[in-house]
Amino acid sequence: MEKRKNILLTGGAGFIGSHVVRLFINKYPNYQIYNLDSLTYAGNLENLRDIENEENYNFLKIDITDAKAIDEVFDKYQFEQVIHLAAESHVDRSIIDPLGFARTNIMGTLNLLQAAKRIWKEDYTGKLFYHISTDEVYGSLGQEGLFTETTSYDPNSPYSASKASSDHFVRAYGETYGLPFIISNCSNNYGPNQFPEKLIPLFINNIIHKKSLPVYGNGDYTRDWLYVLDHAIAIDLILHKGKVKETYNIGGFNEWKNIDLVKLLCKQMDEKLNRPAGEAEQLISYVKDRPGHDLRYAIDALKINKELGWKPSVTFEEGLSETIDWYLNNEQWMMRVTTGAYQKYYQEQYQ
Repeated sequence: MEKRKNILLTGGAGFIGSHVVRLFINKYPNYQIYNLDSLTYAGNLENLRDIENEENYNFLKIDITDAKAIDEVFDKYQFEQVIHLAAESHVDRSIIDPLGFARTNIMGTLNLLQAAKRIWKEDYTGKLFYHISTDEVYGSLGQEGLFTETTSYDPNSPYSASKASSDHFVRAYGETYGLPFIISNCSNNYGPNQFPEKLIPLFINNIIHKKSLPVYGNGDYTRDWLYVLDHAIAIDLILHKGKVKETYNIGGFNEWKNIDLVKLLCKQMDEKLNRPAGEAEQLISYVKDRPGHDLRYAIDALKINKELGWKPSVTFEEGLSETIDWYLNNEQWMMRVTTGAYQKYYQEQYQ
């Protein structure tokens, strides 16, 4: 039997993290998974109800900006590997509160790096700091080209600047102290359990309630879309088979202009809600663009495909259909999130 591992996963109550936690809990019963999350507005323990009583699952309510608390849990549990997903991630919020993004994404990452360096004491056998980042650190593309693992960083928003800085610190700890690390940069995630400030769940909810669908600018901004379950599988592969000090780009091979995506979403929603064709599309409205809005992101995911054998399991149309079905079948989840009622779950379950 494989040696028991204590693995710290930060941000595991969030959208991507909850899917990674569930995958690891079910796939690796001999791993002790410690889900560390501060439960800010986007952290929702209801996302993990189905596995919260498993013997290999542990929840730690801690903020990564609390250096003392981070040191204490590293001392107590002697984590061998870290999967670092905790981050402030919404660009619009970063424009309003750039200092908050710097505290969490930069200083929080530094606290984790310092704690790992201290307890591992240069005995790095079996140790790994896996840092999950974003394609937004690369800046904006023109009409052609793809982001590769060697693309120069050129962040344009406070969010992407904070993630770029955290990426640089992870690499610096690898080069300066020998800390074993891997970094992955992913494209836009979508799927079940996503907080409804993001485009797809926001618009699904708005269509259900026949509210406006606000599209920035002329809707020509282009993004690559990655189904969250495929991302979780990629994280699993990278942790177990990726090469130390390497970077892996994870993309869905799904480039869509925002307006084309919204129209596809409207079409599928009309069909699933048995509404007249074109009804949802009438809700589209164009709103003032946000500052520093990058024109296009597109990921070249050939490296992870060739080296680790990963590729998306669904087309965007299939993944979007499954995502819509999940939200339509989980209206109580959406109601509790949009009203804030989900935030009571921690007190009810753990206190």
